[in-house]
Amino acid sequence: MKKRIMMLVLGVAVIIVAIFGIFTYLNNNQNESQDTNGTVSNESKTDDINIENMGNTLILYFSMSGNTETVANYIHEEIGGDIVKLETVQTYPEDYDELVDYAREEQRDNARPELETAIENIEQYDTIFLGYPNWWGDMPMPIYSFLDRYDLSNKTIAPFITHGGSGLSGTPANIANEEPDAVVTEGLAINGDDVDDCQDEVNEWLNELNF
Repeated sequence: MKKRIMMLVLGVAVIIVAIFGIFTYLNNNQNESQDTNGTVSNESKTDDINIENMGNTLILYFSMSGNTETVANYIHEEIGGDIVKLETVQTYPEDYDELVDYAREEQRDNARPELETAIENIEQYDTIFLGYPNWWGDMPMPIYSFLDRYDLSNKTIAPFITHGGSGLSGTPANIANEEPDAVVTEGLAINGDDVDDCQDEVNEWLNELNF
């Protein structure tokens, strides 16, 4: 009789251990599934956000001296995305004095230089970093050509500018006037003399924009 009772108790214990093991396995498997699809794991969420930002960001810049191009490359190194140099059909003068006069004439004529560069599927971009030098207190006219050509409604435009002392000169407001249905962020202004050492300043600006 005692032997039968002991066998019964042992059998019940084995059943309890088996049930507990099954429950533990199912619970762990559920947690692993949650981590994989990103509903619980913070690491998965972060990876998704980074991939999305890189895929939906365009860095577009116009540069003659190379200063704005340098800043554009700093931005690209930090956040990725697509980077494109805006070029025109008409070649600009390489001589500085001739370039200054040419740019002034374009501005007086409110010209819209024909663009060589075309942006395919611009609708895929949520954020556009728009870079340009300060010419006569304004954006170069090719930037106006770009803003005329493309509808940037519901996009975020982050302007960055290189200059010789005039700063942004109100150009973010000009962008907002051209693209009233876009969100224009606070701009970044880098003096041309400081371009080679401005990466920390660029990264600080990107952090302020949550990039």
